[in-house]
Amino acid sequence: MSIGADPRSAAGLYERKWERFAVNRQGMLMTVGFDLAAPKMRSCKLVDISQGGASFNVTTTIGLPLHYYLSIVGVASRIGCAEVYRNDNRIGVQFIKEIDEELLHTIVRADYFTGGGTAKPKKDERRYMVGVERGGIGSALS
Repeated sequence: MSIGADPRSAAGLYERKWERFAVNRQGMLMTVGFDLAAPKMRSCKLVDISQGGASFNVTTTIGLPLHYYLSIVGVASRIGCAEVYRNDNRIGVQFIKEIDEELLHTIVRADYFTGGGTAKPKKDERRYMVGVERGGIGSALS
């Protein structure tokens, strides 16, 4: 070991505990106020997910508490979340209880089969008005 070298440095400093999967799924955030009235729902767009957390985009963070439930469209589970960060409309959460591998597999697999996030537009894709060209008034295009 060299002089001044810290055994904790660099090796595991930036490593994540769980593997993250990029997804493009619609979700819902369910919050319950202190009055225990009807829960409030807010839509979100899931960006990535792992066994221990996720990140997603919302239209606004106004009135959103730091703890809520995440429901992913097409999945029958509610996942308890504690917020870790907010950057504009992007939110990162840590799950209160880690989700199991089977649920994570279901979410990622469903995203793959629905074509979320992974599909790239084809370069040779035809435009909407193929025969219409941009020419000046009265110009003839050949």
